[in-house]
Amino acid sequence: MVILGIDPGYAIVGWGLVEYRNNTYKPLRYGAVTTDADMDFNQRLKVIFDDMSEIISRFKPDAVAIEKLYFTTNQKTAIMVAEARGVILLAAKQASLPIYEYTPLQVKTAVTGYGKAKKPQVMEMTRRLLKLPEVPKPDDTADALAIAITHCQSANSIRNTQFTI
Repeated sequence: MVILGIDPGYAIVGWGLVEYRNNTYKPLRYGAVTTDADMDFNQRLKVIFDDMSEIISRFKPDAVAIEKLYFTTNQKTAIMVAEARGVILLAAKQASLPIYEYTPLQVKTAVTGYGKAKKPQVMEMTRRLLKLPEVPKPDDTADALAIAITHCQSANSIRNTQFTI
């Protein structure tokens, strides 16, 4: 199973492809889609959509795992991230990919075993689980890989309990 993990944003969209076989994670590719702050916002959305469509077309993941939005303060930023997330979801749906959403709490719990883990702990555990020499940069890329790991663990749990009576 190959999962495309996505950490949505409008300035930086982190993405990471993780293969999960025989209880082993293998990072395939990862990176970030970036847009310039001085670019028209609608153009930024187009860049995100086009780049995500290209990544999906090129690497053909089995599913997409994306972080659910959680905002407590800046509503303007929340709306802009939600719009970027929308074009990402559209790219995945146009490719007929199943989409799975995970909260930050679910990601922290899946990767570290502790729902109140701090960002550096999640990033370090992601590095260790994927046997990477260093934490991927930017942070959004490491977050996307953590989201992909979360789905791998969730999908494995579902498979292991699916036929239990």
